[in-house]
Amino acid sequence: MGNPKAFLEIHRQEAGYRPIQDRIHDFSEVEQTLNTKERRAQASRCMDCGVPFCHWACPLGNKPPEWNDALYKGDWELAYRLLNATNPFPEFTGRICPALCEKACVLNLIEHEPTTNREDECAITETAFREGYVSVHHPLRNGKKVAVVGAGPAGLAAANDLNHMGYQVTVFEKAEAAGGLLRYGIPNFKLNKAVIDRRLRLLEEEGIEFRYGEEMTSESLVNGLAGYDAVVIATGTPTARDLNIPGRDLKGVHFALELLAQQNRVLAGMEFSKEERITAKGKDVLVIGGGDTGSDCIGTAHRQGCKSVTQIEIMPKPVEGPVDPKNPWPGFPRTLKTTSSHEEGCVRRWNINSLEFLGKDGKLTGVRVQEIDWKPNPDGGRPIMVEKGKPEIIKAELVLLAMGFLKPDHPQYAENVFVCGDAANGASLVVRAMASGKQTAAKVNTYLSTK
Repeated sequence: MGNPKAFLEIHRQEAGYRPIQDRIHDFSEVEQTLNTKERRAQASRCMDCGVPFCHWACPLGNKPPEWNDALYKGDWELAYRLLNATNPFPEFTGRICPALCEKACVLNLIEHEPTTNREDECAITETAFREGYVSVHHPLRNGKKVAVVGAGPAGLAAANDLNHMGYQVTVFEKAEAAGGLLRYGIPNFKLNKAVIDRRLRLLEEEGIEFRYGEEMTSESLVNGLAGYDAVVIATGTPTARDLNIPGRDLKGVHFALELLAQQNRVLAGMEFSKEERITAKGKDVLVIGGGDTGSDCIGTAHRQGCKSVTQIEIMPKPVEGPVDPKNPWPGFPRTLKTTSSHEEGCVRRWNINSLEFLGKDGKLTGVRVQEIDWKPNPDGGRPIMVEKGKPEIIKAELVLLAMGFLKPDHPQYAENVFVCGDAANGASLVVRAMASGKQTAAKVNTYLSTK
């Protein structure tokens, strides 16, 4: 720790976002960055704790004290080497990770001003690419081949590690480009797709083969894949949770990813007919679901020129403030999260149950909803939902269902087939998917090394 008093003298400083009236007119990244002096000052706040909870909290096992110290001392290359030793793609997590390490930071537990680890790792990685610290590695091949099915964060992490171990890796992806939800679920204003393409070029130079437009079912992979010594399934959670209430077939009711994926494809140059295009332009929009995907829908709707946005959530409103008394440390604090998209304008409501989609001439005009409450279940388990107040109608010409995804079921695979990421564990964080991909790569290596 280069400056043992920094955490006493320097307060947490976040880079913040571009002005709202500027950013809602484009899909460029909303987050700004600090200058070099300010960034190094923020890194100096890390206390190099005797028991660094950030190590434990990070699914990848990142070591912020080490690379924050290198950053503070101005050794950006060493900072990147230390960061990349545990995190294969810090340019992704540096932008979209909820920073579990910061929630576990001792400075957060005491002062609610954790070290800016997420922003620091993004700055370190961008400097590494700009200064040429990121180099191509050509590993010695061991003569064995591994297929990775799915090019999302889990699949890419598994492919990256297996390639560095010496395996010839082929990645099969059903879409026209790699990235999974990084490319088709997360809006460009949070993650510019040029960042993904930059990393993919590096992976290709290192010898990973990508084959696009090739979809494989879990049934077709039961006995492995001909010509490959092992198969890694990283197909994510493709099935979104639906809301099967009357009027579901009305025109204007869509899954969130239908909007998000199409918008990202439009920005990539793909064209859609007027009938195919999903747009919020000039419409009252209702987002059903209070998570990050719902937030992404809000930001996208603003940039498409919506008339208004309302977001409803069936669960109670989270606690406001840095601490959740019902879920204290070491649990993740379930507190109210206000994103850059929420700041751009949105009516947010909790404890709202959707009853019926309303329409005219086959087109959506609104949603009948009911305010509800939750009572403890005398038998334990999930609380009981009870009605509260009278049903009402929320006007909407576009409804986006952002209620999560269903964990996929898998058949019994051959012993050389491995499942990782969301495909194995259900929908979760990008950083957890990457960690699962790395862990699965290690399992594949252990398996093939004993054969």
